Amino acid sequence: MAGSIKIVNLDDCKWEFKQVGKGEWMSAKVPGTVHQDLIDHDLLPDPFYGLNENKVQWVENEDWAYRTSFNITDNEMNYQGAILNFEGVDTYADIYLNGALIKRTDNMFVGYTIPVKGFLRKGENNLQILFHSPIKMTLPQLETQEFQYPADNDHSENKVSVYSRKAPYSYGWDWGIRLVTSGLWRPVTLTFFDNAFIDDMYVRQESVTEKVAKLDNIFTINSLADDNAVVKLECSYKSEPAVTVQKEIKLQKGENTISLPLVINYPHLWWPNGWGEAALYDCVATISVNGKEVALKKERIGLRTIEVVLDDDKDGKSFFFRVNGKPMFAKGANYIPDDALLPNITEDRIKRMFADVKDANMNLIRVWGGGVYESDLFYKYADENGIVLWQDFIFGCTSYPSDPTFMKRVEEEAYYNIRRLRNHASLGMWCGNNEILEGLRYWGWEKKYSDPSIMKEMFEGYDKLFRQLLPAKVKELDPGRFYMHGSPYEANWGIPESWKIADSHNWGVWYGRKPFEAFDKEVGRFMSEYGFQSFPEMKTISTFAAEKDYQIESDVMNGHQKASIGNELIDKTMRIYYNVPEKFEDFVYVGQVLQGKGMRRGFEAHRRNMPYCMGTLYWQLNDSWPVVSWSSIDYYGNWKAMHYEAKRAFAPIIINAIKEGDDLNFYIISDRLEDNDNVTLELKTIDFTGKVLVKDIVKGNIKANSSALFHKADFNAMAKSPRESLILMTLKDKSGKIINKDQYYFNYPKDLDLPKAKIETKLKKADGEYMLTVKSKELAKDLFIEVPVQGARFSDNFFDLLPGETKVVIIKSDKLKKNDNFNIKIHQLSDTVIK
Repeated sequence: MAGSIKIVNLDDCKWEFKQVGKGEWMSAKVPGTVHQDLIDHDLLPDPFYGLNENKVQWVENEDWAYRTSFNITDNEMNYQGAILNFEGVDTYADIYLNGALIKRTDNMFVGYTIPVKGFLRKGENNLQILFHSPIKMTLPQLETQEFQYPADNDHSENKVSVYSRKAPYSYGWDWGIRLVTSGLWRPVTLTFFDNAFIDDMYVRQESVTEKVAKLDNIFTINSLADDNAVVKLECSYKSEPAVTVQKEIKLQKGENTISLPLVINYPHLWWPNGWGEAALYDCVATISVNGKEVALKKERIGLRTIEVVLDDDKDGKSFFFRVNGKPMFAKGANYIPDDALLPNITEDRIKRMFADVKDANMNLIRVWGGGVYESDLFYKYADENGIVLWQDFIFGCTSYPSDPTFMKRVEEEAYYNIRRLRNHASLGMWCGNNEILEGLRYWGWEKKYSDPSIMKEMFEGYDKLFRQLLPAKVKELDPGRFYMHGSPYEANWGIPESWKIADSHNWGVWYGRKPFEAFDKEVGRFMSEYGFQSFPEMKTISTFAAEKDYQIESDVMNGHQKASIGNELIDKTMRIYYNVPEKFEDFVYVGQVLQGKGMRRGFEAHRRNMPYCMGTLYWQLNDSWPVVSWSSIDYYGNWKAMHYEAKRAFAPIIINAIKEGDDLNFYIISDRLEDNDNVTLELKTIDFTGKVLVKDIVKGNIKANSSALFHKADFNAMAKSPRESLILMTLKDKSGKIINKDQYYFNYPKDLDLPKAKIETKLKKADGEYMLTVKSKELAKDLFIEVPVQGARFSDNFFDLLPGETKVVIIKSDKLKKNDNFNIKIHQLSDTVIK
């Protein structure tokens, strides 16, 4: 025997690629994509710049070959088994090792584990992968189908995307560039082992309470021979002694399933962000044969219960998450893939994204069904940050085939990803798809097809995929986890009665062109999609456009605006609430303020209506390229105004003032798990110089996990000098500590007489961190601090600097240097108005 398990990372080998039938072999990166490799060799322009998207489409129609070689030592040849593991192959590929075809692949969403002991040789080994054009591979399916599926996201004449188990968004979306990639998009490793290896370790949480957690640990073990062995499991929390269990077993040659129960008394529970520690246990399993350890497997688990309550009630049908027995109002967003070129997503980017989510007081993210099943690191950081995940299967916005070949691919994909993800504490639910049933029912697809049997086939296909195959796989492999056939459950934003049923996607404020006030009335039981767009800030725009393109309807701006009504609707809606600036740069700034304030109205409306509404997931958290979109964080990691507004609206306890009739009502909304008694709400109407016009003090109690009307005031009595005043709202606990602070304005911004405040600044610099102090004698509304550093983090931004207030803003980035002399720009809303 050669010894314990050994893993060789083949990503570190020298890789080469070439277009099949043309040119010379060139250096390549793995993980990677052919697009990125061509860019690195200056054979493809930056697809994100200008209108270059149109210049790179030829790549998807060609075949590409990748190759490498690696050496096998005598010691490695002495191992009894060897496995070649491809974690991600995109998508149609033939894999050759030392002259043998060892695998043909056809699914981007599965990993391929290939036994290769018999193919290896001492010394140099040659590995080559031939990638077939995903377009050419699927054209015969389109050409032999009697109809074309309604894949509106597929920005091409031949809509073949539905036939491939490949990231749908790569074919284009209403926020996404079209980059139909090929390549080894996840790591490649070669594993050597003796006797046996642990293929899978499922930590099934049979019951979890504050007093005891009962686990059934189910192992799938592949053995090379009949052997007596000992399987051992140790689960530990931080520095506490491990809980250990072991069992003598008889391994049979081939696959073995072993159960190893374990009990943890008084467990540390995993809690979502805002409710407590996201406590995690390290579980290590080993297999020993003849006293020698031959296999090892590690998992990190969080002990908790997550239920999704979908029940008929007096109002319709509920939909909410219950974590460790507590009903949780879900605060979060929809997540799309963070890059059009997936291997560009580094661990640092994932880590930073979850920090952004946590800092914005979110507790839930939906992994949307038009992207990919995310990397193991993504779920790791969700676990560590206490972020519950709503996980879609990767189907979106069109019906799909349901023939036996396609169904087999989906079954393999579900098997692979359910087993890969089911141990994660963050995994809250599975959802079959995004908006397909809504499309079948309400998007007018029946008008495209003269033969009614086509719609019948698509409805039947929906049932086969999403009501039969996928729920059966979840029940088999992840029993107890909630599954829903699709989102929205059955609602449509144009049918008010449907908002009472489970989750809703409300696009009335965007595609329905409604004002933001519609958010106050159009409230569902769980708001799983809704949004409004903005441009990214100027330093991001400058990465894809020249100054000559700085117009909202220039060719380049329209090329980076994929929504059908995009820039025109931003302009139209801005005119309702704001004076529309003449300068493009000011339009971009005001557009971000517009998006942030408008969307915050939705965030607060949904929280105000709890427990009728129990969740708000806006569209969308992030971008996959520099683009005009619904995101709150742009491609380079810059927080837009909306992300700061989300942070404020998602704070654990907030004050929400809203005019209802002749009353100005003040709601207090809390998702704390404890009551706050004897609190004080201070209300001051002040003018824009700080003079107090009206003052009121209200005392009361705040119930845990609730929304309640705290105080009712006469609007006209509070609205003194409404064009030049605001209400300063301060909530304090019984010790006088400020719980929350906010402002309320009586008019739209365009109807306010805002001063052009003189802002005093003081800047203290250190490497990696700047401290900016700002002060003004008058109100400076919607203050935006702009630095020419991508991804810099601000302790606050896009805020109102109150009259007489001194505020310190910390700016952090490893790109900030003490001796830099770049200009920090400070914008206020009044500077955009020409009088």
